[in-house]
Amino acid sequence: MPGRATIDNEIRVCSTRLSSTFPLPTSVGDLAELSARALDWPGTVLPPLKLLGRRIVGVAELQPEAHAERLCLGSTPVLDRAEISTWVWPEMEGRVPPPAAQLTGVLAPSRHWRTALTAAVPFARFTNAAIVVPKAVTDGEDFVSSCLIRARQFGVAVLSADNDDVRVELAGRSFEDAPAAEHTAVSRWVNEVVYDQLLTAEAPAPSRS
Repeated sequence: MPGRATIDNEIRVCSTRLSSTFPLPTSVGDLAELSARALDWPGTVLPPLKLLGRRIVGVAELQPEAHAERLCLGSTPVLDRAEISTWVWPEMEGRVPPPAAQLTGVLAPSRHWRTALTAAVPFARFTNAAIVVPKAVTDGEDFVSSCLIRARQFGVAVLSADNDDVRVELAGRSFEDAPAAEHTAVSRWVNEVVYDQLLTAEAPAPSRS
């Protein structure tokens, strides 16, 4: 499907095809579905996206009450990062639209674990994050001594993929039962991008709310 981009804010819908040299399922969407299932993440697996300069795949749920409120107010997703940066100002409390999406987690598939971790770590501050690498990578000499140590440090889950078999090698930090984190300008902007993706999806998965 045609890509869509907001270059100033680094929002880019990426291709859903991987390089033929990447020893994982050909479709990034299939890989993301398998990974979300292995991690037991609820919600809709969204299209691949370039966000904050990183190529990731989000998994998210629509928040019915907040979505209904925004429909009544005619408040569509806002993708202007400069505008959203003002939403966290104290004087704006109660004057900005509520977050209408819940980001369950972020997946970062890559041929190299260093590239995957670079993509996943910025999101691990406010949501579940996981990297997905080929099984051959997890068999490498530096995987346990380098990758797993760094992933554990940042609370990032690690999954290995071999054809259609996706296995959790390291469980990451879970935000499921954690107190709701205070929104920052970055997390609010990410939430708006995810909200936009959910509304574009043909059939968002039902929320647990």
